[in-house]
Amino acid sequence: MTTDSISVEEHERIADAIRTAEAATSGEIYCVLARRSDGYFFSAALIVTIAIIVISLGVAFMIEAWWLTMRLPVFVGAQLLALAAALALIYALPGLRIRLAPRRWQYMRAHDNALKQFYSRNVHLTTQRTGVLIFVSLAERYAEVVADAGINSKVPQDIWDSIVAGLIDDAGNDRLASGFVTAIAAVGALLAEHFPIRADDVNELDDHLVEI
Repeated sequence: MTTDSISVEEHERIADAIRTAEAATSGEIYCVLARRSDGYFFSAALIVTIAIIVISLGVAFMIEAWWLTMRLPVFVGAQLLALAAALALIYALPGLRIRLAPRRWQYMRAHDNALKQFYSRNVHLTTQRTGVLIFVSLAERYAEVVADAGINSKVPQDIWDSIVAGLIDDAGNDRLASGFVTAIAAVGALLAEHFPIRADDVNELDDHLVEI
């Protein structure tokens, strides 16, 4: 995902898309854009620590094979110095941390963040349990649709997956705002099919994109 910000005009496009979609349904749509879902310092530190231990063991075997000697305090000191330098490097370079984090770990952290946003933004508290969160985390190249029980029970998972796939494709091709608009329209159509607008409908969630 190459886009790292949404312009004021694109924010308004997304807000308009939410209002248009919700005009035909009693459901609610909420959108969140995260720059990243974790700092990844500790996961990167773990990877670096394991790498240094493995490399130092290899060096120790090489020293032994070549009939060389090194005092244990010197060897341990070299290990600690290498570890301190590596930790300082990943602390100073946040972009390096996520490159060291396994992709599965990145997806887990982004998924956890999506659920956190779903609950902290009260998307789960709509009257008919029809709130839907459209979530994107840029650093992890991750997107997810989190739907509450009322609508999720009526829509097969492969349909949600298709919406997410389209959103990821648009974001990856620098069409993030358009991806949100398309996803909103698709979610709105599903909500309108199963939960059409009611005469006493109340807008329960804000109609805009939140950036975190």
